[in-house]
Amino acid sequence: MTETLTVPVRPSHPSPVRTLAVLGDSTAAGLGDPLPDGRWRGFAVLLRDALGGPGDVTLVTTARTGARMADVRRDQLDSTARCAPDVAVLCAGMNDTLRSDFDAVDVGRDCAATVRTLRAVGAHVVVLRFHDHTRVFPLPGLLRRALRLRIEALNAAIDRAVAGLDDVQVLDAHALPGGYERDAWSIDRLHPSELGHRLLAGGVAALLAEAGFGVPFPVGTRCAGGRAVSAFDRAAWLLVRGTPWLARRGRDLGPVIVQGLLTGMRGASGPPARARVLSADGVRGGGRHLTGLDLDQGVPGAGAAQPADRAVRAVVAAPLQSARVGGGPGAGT
Repeated sequence: MTETLTVPVRPSHPSPVRTLAVLGDSTAAGLGDPLPDGRWRGFAVLLRDALGGPGDVTLVTTARTGARMADVRRDQLDSTARCAPDVAVLCAGMNDTLRSDFDAVDVGRDCAATVRTLRAVGAHVVVLRFHDHTRVFPLPGLLRRALRLRIEALNAAIDRAVAGLDDVQVLDAHALPGGYERDAWSIDRLHPSELGHRLLAGGVAALLAEAGFGVPFPVGTRCAGGRAVSAFDRAAWLLVRGTPWLARRGRDLGPVIVQGLLTGMRGASGPPARARVLSADGVRGGGRHLTGLDLDQGVPGAGAAQPADRAVRAVVAAPLQSARVGGGPGAGT
């Protein structure tokens, strides 16, 4: 039984976030949310603006395109830890599922080590739990099933890595309302669009508000500041880059399909451990989780809130196979 909140639990004196760190892959780096000048923005910048803006919050982004969980631990963690962030957001693992050497045990080990190090320097950690990307990117049947099983194994590994830890929250992108809508995805269907990045930023902001951090400029879903993407852009991407990408991933995951046929397409061994999350009454526990946290309307970095903005809702720690339909973005490539 899940519980729903319409208003986040906020203390009378919320703690400010002075340093925000974002680690991970291309989604964490902002791909899919282009600015008119050609730079990427993404949920990290939107989240920083929600927490106070560039004048009050220092954003440390070590995310890199193509990064896997081991890359985060090896190449991004030390420099991030030296900054001693107040809040750290980890978005990695989807790239691991797209490689033939995927090992959920190794991914979980690297995730756990990364989270432990961040907590040791005093960071409050938010970890992304992934959506079913086969509902976003159309794939042939066997490849779709193989990838879905890998995502389930990835999420189970993340659950085990953070289970029982204090000062760690999990944003379940699968259950983020509106995340499976077409408008939430960029041309490539691999990265969130501006709307998708706003959903992610709003989800993390809602969790932080519920954990006691100040969110003076809540994230809204009215798109502003990004570059518009045309139908021609979408068609051109599919012809020039989309089909070659699918061919490369099909070759890489070919052995996975064969192995799956031989083993009955089984997923990760053992039941997934529950991530410990903040429950609706603010008490930590592994058996209860939130399915709705509404933030006030607002568009960070785009002036005052507009009445037409939809409030962003955040969802945490619901398992992929049973989460409420309406999942969210977050795939990295």
